[in-house]
Amino acid sequence: MVLAVAVVTRRTVLGSGLAAAVGLGVGLPYALVPTGDSSTGRLLPSRIPRPTMFSVVLPVPAVLRPDRSDSDGDHYTITQRTAMAEIVPGYATPLWTYNGTFPGPSIESRAGRAALVRHINQLPVPTVVHLHGGHTPHESDGYPIDYNLPSDPTYYETHMSTSPHMSMRVGATSQGSRDYTYPLKQRAATLWYHDHRMEFTGPSVWRGLAGFHFVRDDEEDALRLPAGPYEIPLMLTDRSFGADGSLAYPSIDPTLVNIPGVTGGYTAGVLGDTMLVNGVPWPIATVDQASYRLRVLNASNARRLALRLDPAPPAGIVQIGTDGGLLASPVVHDHLVVAPAQRFDVIVDFSGYRPGTVVTLVNDFDSGPMGQVMQFRTSERAGPRFAIPDRLSTITPLVHDDATTTRSFRFRAGNAGPMDGWVIDSEPFDPATATATVPLGTVEIWQLFADLHHPVHLHLNPFQIIARGTDGPGEFDHGWKDTIDLKPAEQAAIAVRFEDYPGRYVFHCHNLEHEDMAMMANVDVR
Repeated sequence: MVLAVAVVTRRTVLGSGLAAAVGLGVGLPYALVPTGDSSTGRLLPSRIPRPTMFSVVLPVPAVLRPDRSDSDGDHYTITQRTAMAEIVPGYATPLWTYNGTFPGPSIESRAGRAALVRHINQLPVPTVVHLHGGHTPHESDGYPIDYNLPSDPTYYETHMSTSPHMSMRVGATSQGSRDYTYPLKQRAATLWYHDHRMEFTGPSVWRGLAGFHFVRDDEEDALRLPAGPYEIPLMLTDRSFGADGSLAYPSIDPTLVNIPGVTGGYTAGVLGDTMLVNGVPWPIATVDQASYRLRVLNASNARRLALRLDPAPPAGIVQIGTDGGLLASPVVHDHLVVAPAQRFDVIVDFSGYRPGTVVTLVNDFDSGPMGQVMQFRTSERAGPRFAIPDRLSTITPLVHDDATTTRSFRFRAGNAGPMDGWVIDSEPFDPATATATVPLGTVEIWQLFADLHHPVHLHLNPFQIIARGTDGPGEFDHGWKDTIDLKPAEQAAIAVRFEDYPGRYVFHCHNLEHEDMAMMANVDVR
């Protein structure tokens, strides 16, 4: 059967969100970029000229092969180390990387078959790895104070202050290497792994600690989706550069050892002025007259994206999956709104364009260079076309009748100890305090309230968005999600089942500057 769904049109940009927040008496202590409905944050200008747009070929991250495979699963080794890259021509940029590349190598796994990943830390500071979207036991989930200390602790010990600070609190700590076990008892989906060190996630991810992890299963295989060269992962990030070509970031403590956070108005979120796709600026990709599966990840610290293809594909942008895997049915969009950490799995049929057509992926939340992301150039070569079925998967709705408890959480600016920051229910994050205790196997309804933009991410289990205000889910809320894009002065409700793995997990804002400045809380699953 062929696709038979309605087109979802692009909404008018909401210009009243910030005004509504002010009208509600929400404290706004930070200098914010006047970005309307786009992002909460402040632009950090580069000190070198931006590179020429659409002059670099889009790279695709290499797939990491297992060291070995046995009855326990597939075993991998990833070394966290510094590396140099020429992101801007003529400048060498130091990076923190997984295996020497940004993005890090992609991992491809089968659902139900464990991936066992040993991370070796050759960086100068502690690290924590979180498999974002992974259904993972507590000990491998990347709890923020479960540090893997550097193999060589000289730098860290030299710069560490004797004054107490939150980042000195430690959990299950290792030194030099740490083994993470991912059972992957979950659906096929686009996951990603990144650093999750307490109070320093923002600068660590900004410096390059991010990579894809794809889970595949029989249900997805049966659809015979575009594969091989017709499946393209796109990690979208914004960055800024210092005068020497290094990555600029407004850390209070440049050593990234002691005092967390960023200076001045950047506490609202750091917005870069150079768009990177798979680690290179404004690339171009040559595509066949064929259907392509684009796996889009917004790995920016704070920037939200409104993505659109210009000229528009005749068949639209067909969404087949989201954070938690396949949708029940495809949805046709003319644009996508993607908050930090969210993923969209889409099909684009480039055979609808004439050969030689240049198709630009634009970002309608911005203008100028940041209003453009990359380009596709269509060739004359024919390739396979994918007939999209009416049904993709089965998703059982979680409803109010399933829930045993309803909770409310408020995400807002507030006092984070000695400095202004971001809090949940007026409380800054404390590893020792559980905000909620949930019986294993139960369903709960969580009502979420926001002052400004907050992409809220929940560890352990995906959820379903059941309402926004007095309405149902929005046009980008289909399927299983692990990150919800909360807008200014908005209330939303999600339904989530906590299952399989007991332990302490976190939920937090995935604006990484908000997360680092205390907008995180614990949920104990028992």
